[in-house]
Amino acid sequence: MAFRLINVIFADFYAKRMSSGTNQLKKDIKRKIINDPVFGFINIPNDFIYEIIQHPYFQRLNRIKQLGLSFLVYPGAEHTRFLHSLGAMHLMGEAINQLRLQGLDISDEEADAAKAAILLHDIGHGPFSHVLENTLVHNISHETISLLMLEEINKTFNGKLDKAIAIFQNQYDKPFLHQLVSGQLDVDRLDYLCRDSFFCGVSEGMVGSARILKMLHVKDGKLVVEAKGIYSIEKFLVARRLMYWQVYLHKTSVAAEKLLTNILKRAKTLAAKGTELFCSPALHYFLYHNIDKEQFINSTEALGQFVLLDDSDIVCAIKIWAGHSDIILSALCKAFINRNLFKVEIQEHPFDSLFRENKIGLYTTHFGINKADAEYFIGEETVSTDTYDPSNDRINILYKDGSIKDIADASDMLNISVLTKKVEKYYFCYYKI
Repeated sequence: MAFRLINVIFADFYAKRMSSGTNQLKKDIKRKIINDPVFGFINIPNDFIYEIIQHPYFQRLNRIKQLGLSFLVYPGAEHTRFLHSLGAMHLMGEAINQLRLQGLDISDEEADAAKAAILLHDIGHGPFSHVLENTLVHNISHETISLLMLEEINKTFNGKLDKAIAIFQNQYDKPFLHQLVSGQLDVDRLDYLCRDSFFCGVSEGMVGSARILKMLHVKDGKLVVEAKGIYSIEKFLVARRLMYWQVYLHKTSVAAEKLLTNILKRAKTLAAKGTELFCSPALHYFLYHNIDKEQFINSTEALGQFVLLDDSDIVCAIKIWAGHSDIILSALCKAFINRNLFKVEIQEHPFDSLFRENKIGLYTTHFGINKADAEYFIGEETVSTDTYDPSNDRINILYKDGSIKDIADASDMLNISVLTKKVEKYYFCYYKI
């Protein structure tokens, strides 16, 4: 009774304060500090950033795992795109503070725009992050969807995100701000390396993000790193390579992804034949409509349905489909739910056709299906990464005499030049009988 009375009193107090014409209580509520397990306390600097965080598009990231299906390998990898975006925003603030200490002119409005751009850089991800890209929607990247969503949010913000969108698209007259959002040494990478290492329980990805940010300068409008920070950059690049092969491209993660994409491909095939499948309205829309890039961009309905999709739509559907009468769909869904994932073989050259045909033959016999349907029980993937690509964006080292060298030339470590070379591996995933 006393607790209820306190609630009534507070509600009455709040109503009176708001009706009195003051926004003080509202501002007090918005002054937020978030306790982040990686970087400690993250401050939400002002109402503008708070309102972005509160937007439904951003809150959706709470329901999308940062590492997709990596939790099937590293059970601790349950962190979300939401948490990653907050961490990246925190690092953006740290980077801007450091550049201001170097005498760089960055206005509060530009700082907010850069923070907004990095906060929203991932909002275009679909369920399980990268896993379902080009499965539910074809030939459209999450970056393109992010831009569409940014433009929609901007409408509700009455144009306050104009600068953020310009920074996101690298169309602002201070290109170093875009580099902090998307570049070889952006705050996105600095956060996800530390964060993914922390939640996966691996040490290889931990980098000295604080020291790297302290070494940042700007020369001719572009980011550079003081020469005394070169070893931190070397560690950053090596850590990125190790994380790619140990976590992001782990063979079991790739196998789980191929299983999931094959499930959705089978579901879309059945939907095209008129089979009614249990699913949420948003998932139903993408299963029963073949949406390509042009349709997505020109359709407000497609974007509206997309923002309703998250991991839970997929998991809920798969749980029900495990009991479906279609033998292919049910077998794949049972394997996913019970973690009987595809087995994987890896080699440095493509698998020959005989190896593939032998696998197909096993499934046609085991399930009594034709060769075309047996294709759902295998998955092939060519995986490549070059870790550092100076042709895309350079990490420049600034020396005391004002000269600049690319990190690949400045480093005295042989493996830095090696990291610029593309490594390619071939994965063959197949259902266990």
